[in-house]
Amino acid sequence: MARIPDNPLILIDGSSYLYRAFHAYPDTMTNGEIPTNAVYGVVNMLRSMMRQFASERIAVVFDAKGKTFRDDMYPEYKANRPPMPDELRCQIEPLYDVIRAMGLPLICVPGVEADDVIGTLASKASQAGMPVLISTGDKDMAQLVDENVTLINTMTNVVLDREGVIEKFGIPPELIIDYLALMGDKVDNIPGVPGVGDKTATALLKGIGGLTKLYDNLEQIADLGFRGSKTMAKKLVDNKDNAFLSYELATIKLDVELENSYDALLKSQPNTGELTKLYGQLVFKSWLNEILDGSNGAVVVDEKSDSSSAGNVRAASDVENSAVTIDRSGYQTILDQDTFYTWLAKLEASDVFSFDTETDSLDYMAANLVGVSFAIEEGLAAYVPLAHDYLDAPEQLDRSWVLDKLKPILEDDSQSKVGQNLKYDASVLARYSIEMKGIKHDTMLASYVFNSVGGKHDMDSLALRFLQHNCISFEQIAGKGKKQLTFNQIELEQASPYAAEDADVTLRLHNRLTESINQDDKLRGIYEEIEVPLVPVLSRMERTGVLIDSVKLAEQSKEITVRLDELEQEAFEVAEQEFNMNSPKQLQAILFEKMGLPIIKKTPSGTPSTNEEVLQELALDYPLPKLILEYRGLAKLKSTYTDKLPKMINSQTGRVHTSYHQAVTATGRLSSTDPNLQNIPIRNEQGRRIRQAFIASPGYKIMAVDYSQIELRIMAHLSGDKALLDAFKQGKDIHSATAAEIIGVDIEQVSAEQRRRAKAVNFGLIYGMSAFGLAKQLGIARNEAQQYMDTYFERYPGVMQYMEDTRSKAAEKGYVETLLGRRLYLPEIKSRNGIRRKAAERAAINAPMQGTAADIIKKAMLLVDEWIEAHGEGRVKLLMQVHDELVFEVKESVLTEIESKVQELMESAASLNVPLVAEAGHGDNWDQAH
Repeated sequence: MARIPDNPLILIDGSSYLYRAFHAYPDTMTNGEIPTNAVYGVVNMLRSMMRQFASERIAVVFDAKGKTFRDDMYPEYKANRPPMPDELRCQIEPLYDVIRAMGLPLICVPGVEADDVIGTLASKASQAGMPVLISTGDKDMAQLVDENVTLINTMTNVVLDREGVIEKFGIPPELIIDYLALMGDKVDNIPGVPGVGDKTATALLKGIGGLTKLYDNLEQIADLGFRGSKTMAKKLVDNKDNAFLSYELATIKLDVELENSYDALLKSQPNTGELTKLYGQLVFKSWLNEILDGSNGAVVVDEKSDSSSAGNVRAASDVENSAVTIDRSGYQTILDQDTFYTWLAKLEASDVFSFDTETDSLDYMAANLVGVSFAIEEGLAAYVPLAHDYLDAPEQLDRSWVLDKLKPILEDDSQSKVGQNLKYDASVLARYSIEMKGIKHDTMLASYVFNSVGGKHDMDSLALRFLQHNCISFEQIAGKGKKQLTFNQIELEQASPYAAEDADVTLRLHNRLTESINQDDKLRGIYEEIEVPLVPVLSRMERTGVLIDSVKLAEQSKEITVRLDELEQEAFEVAEQEFNMNSPKQLQAILFEKMGLPIIKKTPSGTPSTNEEVLQELALDYPLPKLILEYRGLAKLKSTYTDKLPKMINSQTGRVHTSYHQAVTATGRLSSTDPNLQNIPIRNEQGRRIRQAFIASPGYKIMAVDYSQIELRIMAHLSGDKALLDAFKQGKDIHSATAAEIIGVDIEQVSAEQRRRAKAVNFGLIYGMSAFGLAKQLGIARNEAQQYMDTYFERYPGVMQYMEDTRSKAAEKGYVETLLGRRLYLPEIKSRNGIRRKAAERAAINAPMQGTAADIIKKAMLLVDEWIEAHGEGRVKLLMQVHDELVFEVKESVLTEIESKVQELMESAASLNVPLVAEAGHGDNWDQAH
């Protein structure tokens, strides 16, 4: 097992850290002027490194600006790499300032790369017998490994000594350059030898030797027996110049002239005053508080961690020994009844415990329970294996027996449980006749309520963000790809620490996140009164599912296939040639090269874009883009719904079961997948026909109840505009009323076209539409659209004032709020990029309305579900939630009563200054009901 030597020279690949942090940490972190995610991420990783490994000798090395000697050697070197994003470039200097203030030597040498500086320092230190630890994620640096030089990837905690390199690459460190030269590198644009991949390169080097030996023994290659060995000699001959050029490009320099020698790279005391100023400017509150509480800014090695201990790092060949800073000695595997009863008593006595299930599938309708884990305090967790394949029955407790003992506490509403995405666990337990109650906390939802755009809300991401802890990943214990094991196949020595850690980390996250949420009464209300109570509602709704008429969908699929063929032929005729309708490259050539259509927008690589927005604009004047749009739309409907839905019917229930997600959208709206019910079109015939395939059971009807123009009503409430409020209070058709106000006529005189324009304005404004956008949508001149909008704001001055106030407050606070207090952060609201700032301002106006609508429909779901649980008695089931609409299956004999009650409950979900109106409909299918 790889061992980290005591007090090594630590060389940190700062450039590797920089890009990793920029992409891995939330890109929403900002101090109000510039992004700060990369600064935070790099400093966080540096602190973690220093906490884990005790050494006074350390340096952080970055690439310098400008070209290097490799660019002179090969002008195409790294030509494929995009320029550094502005959002990252502006963080470089603040990052350097923080690193220097931390007392860490920082090195940038013009004309060479960070690799070359690190290589030179490592080589010279190794020659002097000094141990060296290089922290990097760059595989190229494996060439530097020797008896004194070790690599560590701090994101995976994989350590590579000489044996580790051989284990990982199949070759020793001295052949790594040859390996890189043969394979090339697309990222760095190193050519290599075409047709040589990882396996071929390894076979060549192990069979014959390095590059020079290969070219001296070309006749031996065919006898190596790997796939393609017979023709490999010719490929090498044809690409000899590229191979040796690639060798030079891949070779790390070991003789860079440096101001400081390796033995002079020593940490100094942090500059507390400078760190205080920098952490304050960057709004790194917890680190600032550390200093204000008396710390000098130095990072102390974790007392629980021994830098020489094999338990803190893992070799490339030792996946089971995942490195964690959390002490797992308090974890226990429960294999006998006495131990189980001891833990059961602990659960019953705890105020709150974390709970997690391990299963053999992510599909909640098919997942079999493999084991359960729980934690009662930080560091004290247990795993109960229930159905591991390799364990005989006496070696693990009987699943039915364990669940029978757990059932009372899991169904006890007074016993508080916390989990990470407990909706899944509740749905799995329901398969075993356990109705989980007492769901009082969910760390995924706590993170989402705390900051919906603050990054991913899965447990591994939250552990990194809030605990600076790398969890054991599922891939580490189960493998990857087609050979990945299911949990029931994983050895207990690996499965148990993984499962227990999940429960432990969940409890730790709960303690930290709850403390943050409790500081704001409104956020606590959103979390405790809306999001968490919604978990069992969504679980029941998902498990109920919806009936699908597969025959009707099959008929529609056939018809769509015929239409797709017709559209293809029509497109070929217009283009005067055949082409692949799904190929953007071929479409680019036909539209912009052959037909000479105007280029509306370009892709990041500089080629003309053929995305939907571009095609929609071109379709106004040209026939081919219009045909392509119809083709794409129908093809997507076919693949996503008419072909796929029948295959998704559950064999046991005969229904389709979607998955609702609470922690995805920025505004609080629910989303759904497998299938996505939110995106079935309603404004075209094909979309409505798909909805006709959503049907009711015999003796039941489909009932749909949705809020009427809820976002416009919320706009009236938030803006307080008198004319808008009056229109809604008087029950006027809001679009006709708006048209009448703008045109200056009685509402009865408004034509259908005038109402259509007013509707476009009403909805366009709440989505921040510009005069240009309105002109495009209505097909009118831009100045006419601008005049239309100007008149609107004259008639509704409160709306204009609301928009101006909202932009101002958003810029001041960095976020906006819904009516109930849900926060919607806007990291780009002060962006120096005008386009992004304008987009953030549009979001600032729309988010409170869309977010408030999301809060209201969620409250409505809670009210309706509570009534159904108490009075439904099998007469009504909540099937789906789609935007502002709830869809039910209702017994025909009580349809009128249920319809009236649901409308009443939905209209009582919020109190606005205008009536909240819920409109109901019913029929044999969803389309008829809506």
